Amino acid sequence: MPTVATERPQAVTEVEVSAFRRLPHNLDAERALLGAIFVDNRAFERVIEFMRPEHFFLPHHGRIFQAVGKIIERGQIADPVTLKGFFENDDGLVDAGGVGYLYELAASAVAVINAGEYGRLIYDLFLKRQLIGLGHDMVNEAFSGEIEETAPRLIEAAEHRLYELAATGEYEGGFRPFKESLTRALEMADAAFKRESSLSGVPTGFIAMDKLLGGLHRSDLIVLAGRPSMGKTALATNMAFNAAYTYARTNGADGAVVGFFSLEMSAEQLAARIISESSNIGSDRMRKGELSRDEFARLATTSQELLELPIFIDDSPALSVSQLRTRARRLKRQSKLGLIVVDYLQLMSASAGTRHDNRMMEISEITRGLKTLAKELEVPVIALSQLSRAVEQREDKRPQLSDLRESGTIEQDSDVVMFIFRQQYYLERAEPQRRPEENDEKYVERRMNWERNLEEVKNKAEVIVAKQRHGPTGKVDLSFMGEFTRFENLATAQDAPF
Repeated sequence: MPTVATERPQAVTEVEVSAFRRLPHNLDAERALLGAIFVDNRAFERVIEFMRPEHFFLPHHGRIFQAVGKIIERGQIADPVTLKGFFENDDGLVDAGGVGYLYELAASAVAVINAGEYGRLIYDLFLKRQLIGLGHDMVNEAFSGEIEETAPRLIEAAEHRLYELAATGEYEGGFRPFKESLTRALEMADAAFKRESSLSGVPTGFIAMDKLLGGLHRSDLIVLAGRPSMGKTALATNMAFNAAYTYARTNGADGAVVGFFSLEMSAEQLAARIISESSNIGSDRMRKGELSRDEFARLATTSQELLELPIFIDDSPALSVSQLRTRARRLKRQSKLGLIVVDYLQLMSASAGTRHDNRMMEISEITRGLKTLAKELEVPVIALSQLSRAVEQREDKRPQLSDLRESGTIEQDSDVVMFIFRQQYYLERAEPQRRPEENDEKYVERRMNWERNLEEVKNKAEVIVAKQRHGPTGKVDLSFMGEFTRFENLATAQDAPF
């Protein structure tokens, strides 16, 4: 009776093959490196910046490396003789050959000059083992039946862990020659000189602000703070629009591609604001449908003109720092991201798996994460922030650094802190009411003073630069068109042509 050949499933074959795989390692390289350190302790200096005991494949090699570090820190020479006391009762080393194994390592020494290369090889193999472990975790999590573990969440978590692994693999940091840093600084100055805007950073579109700040500098964390209804989101949206518009107009020579993380407003609401600002049609009237035929035609034309603006909006609520970083890095790879806006800081959450005793510690992690992101991607990050109610208790309601919620960490981690202040907002809510004991003349006088003061500050706003690492602090005067949620340059004598 003929036998029927049955084909084995491909998955089984792959499992069988994987059973014969061994985790990547190189014991000869580990022995040679430890031997080189025994012969000349200067070899330890070549690798200690990026190597740790856990990077060795054999645990007792890691313990030897750790013991070497302790002895060298004491100012002593680390060799088989000085290490003998550490390992006389070490079972792991006894199994490897006892104290005599230390002398075998010394005999395996390579030249000190090669120690760095051996260290990098050992470290690279460690990262590969970590990558294999991460891959197994990803597979197991994908097979799990947890309902809340959706595919997008698993992908995002995997990207985050891959990022952390990639970050640990960057061991080429440390000192750089001053010549290299000086050359880069000159290149930045030359680029600013050749730009149409003559700025070293991303232009905000506001003349006085760009003059004071020199634009928004890459690697900077810029905190834009204010009380509710001051116009934080409006100003951030205006700055983002101006940067993106300049980028499109100059074909990338100036301005920036913008990534806008809107944790408070939806992407549609943010887009409606931008259309309102550009078309001079009130967003409130747009929402209610109170438009004439001509206004709707203008709205459609403006929308077409804005289609090519390089603005990307993520309106996911309660983003964590790790999620924001993952999405920003992805956008940087895909679209040359040049500016990040986060609206707003207090709506963010700490990374998954981290616990904090209080909100201040959580905010500290968030601000540190945003500053790290700015440095890693080399882009300015604008983070909006709420102010405490302490402002409302003062007669002069201009914000101060101490008014920042969880101000210690926000002030410390930021490179620039700006406050928005509109006196009109407070004066409108202080409209004088007639007092029972007051005569007509006194009441009219008070009301006329109030109207005069209100007229002086109508449609005016102050942006107070309370902190700037790179330059002076000061005040920037802008006009604010509330109907269109738009800030504009305020014409002053100093801006007038000669």
